[in-house]
Amino acid sequence: MLFGMHPHQDGPLARLRRGHEDLVLDLLRKHGPLSRAGLGQHSGLSRTTLSDIVTELIESGAVVATAPGTAPRRRGRPVEALTLNPSAGQAIGIDFARRAVHVSAVNVAHEVIGSASEPHDPGLPWEERIALAERLVGTLADGALRLGALNAIGVGVVGPVEDPDAGPAQPCPSAELPALLRKRFEAPVLVDNNTRLAALAEATWGAAAGGQDVLYLRLSHGVGGGLVVAGSLHRGAYGLSGEFGHIAVESGDGRCSCGATGCLETVASVGAVLAAYRRAGGHADGLAALLGALEARDPVALRTLEAAAAHIGTVLAAVCNAIGPGVIVLGGELAAAGPPLFEPVERALRAHIMPISRDRVDLRPAALGEAGGALGGIALVLRESPLLSHYPAGPG
Repeated sequence: MLFGMHPHQDGPLARLRRGHEDLVLDLLRKHGPLSRAGLGQHSGLSRTTLSDIVTELIESGAVVATAPGTAPRRRGRPVEALTLNPSAGQAIGIDFARRAVHVSAVNVAHEVIGSASEPHDPGLPWEERIALAERLVGTLADGALRLGALNAIGVGVVGPVEDPDAGPAQPCPSAELPALLRKRFEAPVLVDNNTRLAALAEATWGAAAGGQDVLYLRLSHGVGGGLVVAGSLHRGAYGLSGEFGHIAVESGDGRCSCGATGCLETVASVGAVLAAYRRAGGHADGLAALLGALEARDPVALRTLEAAAAHIGTVLAAVCNAIGPGVIVLGGELAAAGPPLFEPVERALRAHIMPISRDRVDLRPAALGEAGGALGGIALVLRESPLLSHYPAGPG
């Protein structure tokens, strides 16, 4: 059992000991190698308690003691340095996006080993996508990543993902994907929606790092998001949490991919905004051209985006009134518009959110870009894998 955890001991003394273990691990993660005396100064633990905790962490493999330096000391024995054991576990995150595969890897010390991405045709078969992921993983750490040491893989996919005990929410990669990945990587696999995982990544390493209650909205070719509530990813009863793009904002006939009409996705996705711009007389063959028009302060482009932003802000306010997040993170390709998007979104948000919350919610741009889904897979592993669930999950 890693880190000296005793699952059947949950009394006050066991909880206190787990707290001491987490404290020591967290200090080594934040400060790097420390002597026992240094750990004592930072932790405030007694010498006897600290000695017991460190001994157990070394025996479990979570901490290693480096060999003392060879330089002679005037008196006393040489001082050893304690550090997290980078080889105690590794995790890989894979994001199977619609048109690309993104991978990232970290060691158990929360050190990011590397990230890589490669686009592909949207019709690429799953066997070939998995082979592409394996090849990209092989490029991380200059090819020195030891797959045999992997503790788990966190995987993001497009679309709803139900609780595995309830069966798949849709055919997508279905139950076959985890089995294929386990066979290829010989490691346990955790799967979730990639946009929801991006929310977890932003709360772990990104724009909302350290946030306990975070709302993430991704404005891309589709519109979706995720919620981190009390530090944990919220999935909902059927794995459908975060489908903000399907909140109704209009009574018009704009048909959504879900089959309904008037959804946020019909007015705030990349395709919907481009279509509205063209209907208003603008000329843009893609998002890059629209962003260029916004940068040039084209009034038609600005009005078009402001109309979409008003709907976005209204939906965000409704979710905030229901959930009460401390941070809202806005990501996706459309977020690259910057102030022409964020300013009207914030105006609409403030106009519709409860007055008591107006100065308590921060709206921030996403920080992790296309790596968010893969890093979110890793954050999922670090929080939920039975092997790593007690390891400090703060931003590394």
